Amino acid sequence: MSRHRSSRGGRSDEPREPRPRHGRRDLGPSQRQLRVGEALRHALAEILRRNDIRDPDLEGVSVTITQVKPSPDMRYATVYCEPLGGQNAKEIVAALNRHKGFLRGEMGHMIATKFTPDLRFVEDESFAEAQKIEDILKSPEVQRDLATPGEEEDEIEP
Repeated sequence: MSRHRSSRGGRSDEPREPRPRHGRRDLGPSQRQLRVGEALRHALAEILRRNDIRDPDLEGVSVTITQVKPSPDMRYATVYCEPLGGQNAKEIVAALNRHKGFLRGEMGHMIATKFTPDLRFVEDESFAEAQKIEDILKSPEVQRDLATPGEEEDEIEP
């Protein structure tokens, strides 16, 4: 007797996609990641506000922590930061990465998590990107294209 294979239980020549754990399918960060990221951001902002780091590159510099994204296992966190005014951003981010061990230790005293994540500081380029888009929107070429037909005729006639 021959058996028919159903589409559910039978073998297929197509490779199967790995099943997501806990039913999550690239839905973005979990609520726990968002909550921990915000707690880390507040703790880092407080530590930097106290100005406990002795580094010439960070002396007198105000740094904004815009976002902290912890990894799903909470072992690592990417810290997006921007110095006030945006000057010397590369040097300031490098200095923060040099002192990430100190910052991690200070954060460990301030937040109640099983592990304090290993930090990686990167420059937040969203401000520069927003400024670039704003400059493009204010350019004469775009303004001309956005003008309504009635406005152009009014400008031509004296």
